[in-house]
Amino acid sequence: MARILIVDDSPSQLMSIRRIVEKLGHDALTAEDGAAGVEAAKREIPDLILMDVVMPNLNGFQATRSISREPTTKHIPVILVTTKDQDTDRVWGMRQGAKAYITKPFSETELSNLISQYVSSGPSAA
Repeated sequence: MARILIVDDSPSQLMSIRRIVEKLGHDALTAEDGAAGVEAAKREIPDLILMDVVMPNLNGFQATRSISREPTTKHIPVILVTTKDQDTDRVWGMRQGAKAYITKPFSETELSNLISQYVSSGPSAA
């Protein structure tokens, strides 16, 4: 079972993504903006981070850059989960250190497949 940090300022998105993560058998941690996400990543050292981009305080691009450059968190894969669907956004996100990029709205299958690429699956994988 992996520990996955979900960073999103939308309570409904947080709950929706959390439901998918838990359905896959993983533990879900949450943060409601980029700054809180960076702090949670340093404190919790999750196995994977699902990061929104458009958030107050510190946006997802800035938070991803901070996480990918911090020695204690740079090994954690970050998947950007965002409404920003332009190619330039995708390229910029990857340059900040993201490992993958998925746009909202996404299907449960799309997100599940992406999570599975970066973490082992739940109890059945043991």
